Amino acid sequence: MKTLTSVIVLLCAGIASAANAAALKPGDTIQASNLDARQTDTFEGHAIHDLLTDRMQELIRKEGLVITLAASKPMVLGKDFTAATKENAGKAKYNPDTRLVEGWVAGIPFPDVTADDPNAAAKLMWNGYYAQPIKNIQDYPSYAYLFISEKSGLERRQVWRFLRYYMKGRLGADKVVEGDGSILSKTLMYATYPNDIRGLGLFVQRYDSPKLEDSWVYLKSVRRTRRLSGGAWMDPIGGSDQLNDDIEIFNAHPTWYASYKLLGKRWLLVTANSTAVTWDKKASGDAEFPVIDLAHAPHWNPKDTWEPREVWVIEAVTPPEHPYSKKVLYMDTQFPRSYIAEAYDKKGDFWKWMYYGLKTIRTGDGDHGMISATGFTIDYQRRHATVFILGDDARLNTPGIKAEDVNLQQLEKVSH
Repeated sequence: MKTLTSVIVLLCAGIASAANAAALKPGDTIQASNLDARQTDTFEGHAIHDLLTDRMQELIRKEGLVITLAASKPMVLGKDFTAATKENAGKAKYNPDTRLVEGWVAGIPFPDVTADDPNAAAKLMWNGYYAQPIKNIQDYPSYAYLFISEKSGLERRQVWRFLRYYMKGRLGADKVVEGDGSILSKTLMYATYPNDIRGLGLFVQRYDSPKLEDSWVYLKSVRRTRRLSGGAWMDPIGGSDQLNDDIEIFNAHPTWYASYKLLGKRWLLVTANSTAVTWDKKASGDAEFPVIDLAHAPHWNPKDTWEPREVWVIEAVTPPEHPYSKKVLYMDTQFPRSYIAEAYDKKGDFWKWMYYGLKTIRTGDGDHGMISATGFTIDYQRRHATVFILGDDARLNTPGIKAEDVNLQQLEKVSH
């Protein structure tokens, strides 16, 4: 039991610490050398220790992560996205018996989730599945995968093309649904660099049901497409640290996971408005990717700005055959995008940390949509990372792209 004297000492120390707390400014940094001193400092009214998860504190203290503060900005969501959410409010219903959503049309199916709802976590995951604020077409002519080792830094890079077309929940379009309504989206991705993998590609057709995706891969060795097994959604992407399920942090049908639990709501430092130059194609060496601290071990830490955002904390429990035991996601409370996630192995030990830097851009039709400027998947057990870097040619809702531009035949055409 603590003596009265020790209690008084601790109380006085706490009062002194609060009295000495500083109000930090945009541009100030949080790093290993000042983390302890800045625990009780504040930024935009929040104590620093309240804006960092335990994992983030560990990464700052032991892994060289440096956080540069930025003033928070109101998030700009697309007018068609906002209008569809308002127009269709109340139509979607969650069925806890089937774990499916019924009646969704477009926009966020559950815009007013509350923490006391017993199905809150599942509804939030469905929001993310159906209504990420990206509009109808993701069109990324070039994005890079960087493979980074703690020992040697940047090992190699690949450049890919990505095109995803949404068939349902279409925003600002004449038809909310294209086709018979069974397909949610179609995705085409293929490598353009280096030459030894150029043409390697993948076509994925995702259904608006628990049915497993149809996936085909083009194999250069036999110059043929091959259909993948239904479990490909949880397989690694090539030789990367990222599973198919890790794209944009969560890339699975919500029913494929065993269960979800809402762990709470909190404020967190995240990259909601990326300000970094991600990819300088005129530069060479480490300078080509200034958004990563390639020059200093462990060579994979992001270099961007972080601002306070309120997030939901959701635990997603995987099916038994999945490599992870669970993911913990940090999803914005105003729109269903996750900034950060932690993945744990079958023993329950921390395995991977995922961090995405978001950015709002103009869509091809003059609206607004959100892209991931960067995506980090860091394997702290293997001491290796795979980083997704989006080029400055990223587009959303590109005019002229049609559903028939995203199909198996197109994969075969571009792969030859």
